[in-house]
Amino acid sequence: MGITNYLVRDAGLGLRRSILNQIVESPLDDVGFYEVAPENWITIGGKSGRQFRAMTERHDFICHGLSLSLGSTDPLDEAFVREVKKFMAEHSVKLYSEHLSYCSNEGHLYDLMPIPFTEDAIKHVAARIKRVQDILEQRIAIENVSYYAAPGQEMAEIDFFNAVVNEADCNVLLDINNIYVNSINHGYDAEAFLKAMPAHRIAYAHIAGHYAEAEDFLVDTHGADIIDPVWKLLGKAYELFGVFPTLLERDFNIPPLAELLKEINTIKTIQNDWQHQHQRKSA
Repeated sequence: MGITNYLVRDAGLGLRRSILNQIVESPLDDVGFYEVAPENWITIGGKSGRQFRAMTERHDFICHGLSLSLGSTDPLDEAFVREVKKFMAEHSVKLYSEHLSYCSNEGHLYDLMPIPFTEDAIKHVAARIKRVQDILEQRIAIENVSYYAAPGQEMAEIDFFNAVVNEADCNVLLDINNIYVNSINHGYDAEAFLKAMPAHRIAYAHIAGHYAEAEDFLVDTHGADIIDPVWKLLGKAYELFGVFPTLLERDFNIPPLAELLKEINTIKTIQNDWQHQHQRKSA
C-alpha cells in the first residue's frame, strides 16, 4: 500500500510551549518529528520564537490545526489558511492536518463539534477541504474525531468519513484513541472501523490517553497515560496497514519528559515488533 512518506522517522511528539525550554536544552533523540497547532505558534516571537526556529531547522514538523472549522457554515477563513501557508514555508513544515468537525457558528464555540453524517454535509465539507488544498497547493490530512452525540445522522460514522475523504481527495490523520473512545461511547467494533479506513490515504496517526467517566462513557482528554486496549489497536493498525508515522498527544497533566519518552518508546517498540514479524513472514 502507498502510505504518504512525509516523515523520515516514525515516532513523534506534540510540541507544547511548556516543554519547549527543556527540549531545546536537552534534545530528545528518540523523537523523530514534532507537531504544533499553528494558531499557537504563528505569532510567536522573542526567545521562544528563536528557540522554535532552531527546532524547525533541525527536525521535521507537522501543523495540526484547531480552528479552521471545516464543517461550519461560516465563511472559510482563507486569510488564516494563507498565514498557515506562509508559516509552513518559513519553517519547512511537511504537512497540515485538521479535524473533521467545526468550532464556529457566527462566532467561536471553543469546542470541536460533530458534523451531521449526511449527504449534504459531505458535499459541504469536502468543498471546503478542496479550497484549503487549493490555497496551500498540497493535500491536507483530515482527522477522525471523537464525538458524544450524532445529530441528524443518516449514515454510519465510517461511511461519512470515507465519503468526505474520497470526495475531497485528501489524506487521513488516523486517530487511534478516537476510534477506541467512539467505539465504547457509541457501541461499535473498533477493529471493524479500523479495517474500513482508506489505507492508501493514511499520512500519519495520533495516539493519546483519555478519561473514563464511566464504563460506557469515555472522554478524549489527551490528559492521561495510554491504556492497553489503545496500544493494542495501534498494533492492529500496523498489522493491517504497515507502519506509519505515529505521534503522541499530551495536552493536559503533562508529566516529566522521561514519562513522555516512555510512551514514545512504546510506539517505537510496537513499530519494531511489526517490522520484525513482517521480515520473518517475508523470509
